[in-house]
Amino acid sequence: MAVRRRPLGVVAAGHPLSAEAGASALREGGNAVDAALGAMLASFACEPLLTGLGAGGYMLVVAPGAEPVLLDFFVEAPGRGADATARSELIPVSVSFGDAVQMFNVGAASVGAFGMPAGVCEAARRFGRVGLERLTAPAAALARDGVRLNPQQAYIVEILGGIVTSTPEASALFAPSGRLLRAGERICQPELGDALERLAAEGARPFYEGDISAAIVTWLGERGGLLTAADLRAYEVVDRAPLAVAYRGRTVLTNPPPSAGGILITRALASLNARGDAAPDALALVEVMAATQRERTPEFLEGLADPAFVRRFLGSTGGQLGSTTHIAALDADGWACSVTCSAGSASGVIVPGTGVHLNNMLGEQDLNPLGFHRHPPGRRLPSMMAPTIVLRDGVPELAVGSAGSNRIRSAVLQTIVRCIDDGMDAQDAVDAARLHYEDEIVYAEPGIDIDALERAGRTVSRFRDRNLFFGGAQAVMYDGGTGFSGGGDPRRGGAALVVAA
Repeated sequence: MAVRRRPLGVVAAGHPLSAEAGASALREGGNAVDAALGAMLASFACEPLLTGLGAGGYMLVVAPGAEPVLLDFFVEAPGRGADATARSELIPVSVSFGDAVQMFNVGAASVGAFGMPAGVCEAARRFGRVGLERLTAPAAALARDGVRLNPQQAYIVEILGGIVTSTPEASALFAPSGRLLRAGERICQPELGDALERLAAEGARPFYEGDISAAIVTWLGERGGLLTAADLRAYEVVDRAPLAVAYRGRTVLTNPPPSAGGILITRALASLNARGDAAPDALALVEVMAATQRERTPEFLEGLADPAFVRRFLGSTGGQLGSTTHIAALDADGWACSVTCSAGSASGVIVPGTGVHLNNMLGEQDLNPLGFHRHPPGRRLPSMMAPTIVLRDGVPELAVGSAGSNRIRSAVLQTIVRCIDDGMDAQDAVDAARLHYEDEIVYAEPGIDIDALERAGRTVSRFRDRNLFFGGAQAVMYDGGTGFSGGGDPRRGGAALVVAA
């Protein structure tokens, strides 16, 4: 007689090896937070241009019987005690996605105060079951042994070639023989392996008050960076109450201000909810996206740090509101974790001896739409990252988030719509064709009803195939009838694993 295996949970991540690290944590008795942390740590080795110890992020946690909480460990603007006149120039690099081009800025002056080591340790201390040493071991082994680039990661290395060859240290890692690494070739990061083991043994302190932080500050200071020892000493993980919006009889929880992405997603969902129960078509989605885009004014961006402005903005919705990678996890005990982390497009600055490739958040146009180097020291940058969890009758039904810079909000919105309105499972929802509206242009993948958009007078930029331009969404679902399902985004080589004992 066949033995029925007991379901433990599901994890989705941006790389198969990251997903396997998260699944392994579940098998060893971990909860959804352990699974997300294990996958996130492995992603430093598997997705080295999207995330890492020099990055930042947000983690949304729903635990049984507890209030949901958003851990904010995103990048802060640096500059405490820095000499602004000694700041070097940002280095512009053009990146082509084939059917769209985006400009990034890198170099020492693009680096903000990172939050990843602090965020990992705080989440493990408060929510984890299996211990940080257990979670870091697979990631450290992957970093030392090396990971063969899959086609999606090789494509990222290719399009970010101008960044990864901008310094000798980055070139040594990503172009060791004088050319960029290609699919099937191995990227080895032994110093990252050492750093992960120190994180497990000593916690976050060496990265903020010890020898690693000193090496980073000195290296950047010699090259015109603004990050100071005072910036790192002052860094703290911040607890935030997630935003909540009613949608189709559910409650959608997402990232609150000062992040920008979550509040715009709640605005869009409230608008769709007010239209009724009909599943929105492409034209309806674009109309909502366009209306939401108009809200992103200079007043909105400046007001994200002002609680009074945020209350006014939320009160006007009419709804009930309460290069990046994403990981989502659910477990059989009712825990849910959705975490998005990012190094931007990476700065090209890898500090020797530390294993830390630093972020370029001060050079990301989407995070600095009013101009570069305008945020005061200590201000969290207004990211579009929006880890999201959907509750049905108080129970986690869907955990989702996305990479993709300014396209994060459209990827998350459409994945929610596909799951809830169209009744798709997680993988089908992630696979479905996407569109994105920005600057009066609708960017559309094959499968979107372009004729209807053009008849409505919209300007459409057609992509020839699915593309990582449209984000890297990862989603996991729980249905009381069918159990767990997961979706990894093929645009970025994502994978999902359902785990059973």
